[in-house]
Amino acid sequence: MKRMLGLFLGVVMVLSLVLAGCSSSETNSNASGNEGDNGSDSGGDKVTLTMGSWRTEDKAAYEKIIKAFNEEYPDINVEFKPSKNTEYNTILNTALQSGEGPDIIQLRPYAPGMELAKAGYLEPLDDLNGIDVFADDVIAAAKSEDKIYGVPLSLNSAQMFYNKKIFEEHGLKEPKTWDEFIEINEKLKKEGVTPIALGTKEGWLLSLGHSIVGPAHYGANEFVDQITAGEKNFTSDEFVSSIKAMDELKKYFPDNYEGLGMEDIRTLFFTEQAAMFPLGSWEIEVLREMNPDLDFGFFPMPSAVGKEPTMTTWVDGSYGLNVNSEHKEEAKKFLEFMTTEKFAKLFASELSRIPAVPGVETGDELVTAMAEASNQYSTPYLMLVHFNEGNPTTKATLETELQGMYLGKVKPEEVAKKLQENAETYYEPFQK
Repeated sequence: MKRMLGLFLGVVMVLSLVLAGCSSSETNSNASGNEGDNGSDSGGDKVTLTMGSWRTEDKAAYEKIIKAFNEEYPDINVEFKPSKNTEYNTILNTALQSGEGPDIIQLRPYAPGMELAKAGYLEPLDDLNGIDVFADDVIAAAKSEDKIYGVPLSLNSAQMFYNKKIFEEHGLKEPKTWDEFIEINEKLKKEGVTPIALGTKEGWLLSLGHSIVGPAHYGANEFVDQITAGEKNFTSDEFVSSIKAMDELKKYFPDNYEGLGMEDIRTLFFTEQAAMFPLGSWEIEVLREMNPDLDFGFFPMPSAVGKEPTMTTWVDGSYGLNVNSEHKEEAKKFLEFMTTEKFAKLFASELSRIPAVPGVETGDELVTAMAEASNQYSTPYLMLVHFNEGNPTTKATLETELQGMYLGKVKPEEVAKKLQENAETYYEPFQK
């Protein structure tokens, strides 16, 4: 984990170098087995590949990325066909079960993505040119039974975004303690501003929200080490307190938060109707597109137990190869391209995100600051990295139970108990 987190600083440098590196004259021998080979293996016939993803927001960026790929492989046409985030898994699984699906598949990170490998839907990529560029900690998010099934895409962080103008208008500063964070919420609410843009309609928003708030209460990395070793569990007081904190924050959510999903809460923030927005680093470019004049920053979540603040970090997704693709060699050319510096620079500059390819530079001040804070205050996304297995997964159980809690159907202690019962079905340290 430490090696992976060190990459956050390694990929952040100077924008002028990014722009120079994105020129069409740049080549990288990792993009093919033979440097200087500018054609595909299709013998001059045009081949069309489909590329599945849950990132509908990234379509324009991928058009530019694919255009850069076509400078080397003009006979390989790549169609980026994303689906809505909440529908992607169902659409993909249905297609794969019928022997179809996109040639290149965006995989969920860690266990969920690797379930597709276990089901036999993915082609191993251990011999892919360029795959060895990734650090072991990063490639681990796309490995199953010692085989590599995906090309890692990006390094993500989750934190609290805030509207700088609203903070200034109400005399607020970034909080350094949990009590200061609560005081900010109270002041905003009292003065007629929605403090936190969060809704409970989509469960993944709640597990992500907990990944930001939770470490402030259960003690971050110390507790992570203890629970993954089986020395603590989800019914431990530290973890229960993190669920209680999530429950207590609901009074700072928007009106009718039970019916609000991702699009709703994003709109509240970029239209400046809410002061804070607990979400991931991938939202930066989306928010800028929605409101170019939005002046926003972020802060690590301050601790409630006297520890350092935290930034939640993880490897986000990878791209794999459909075992039933009719154009595997051509698809591998694109996957090889995704291991190169050329791809990574485009990814960083177009999407304002930190690529998994190490050593890539970006001049975006906000992304740089987030990368530095992630390196300094990192804690893993506990549910995604360590407890995303089971049927349903422990992460999915947390999402469902938190939704029930916000509807007044279950108490925080019951949420914790359900998580422990779920994790005990597969997590060996809990079975001793």
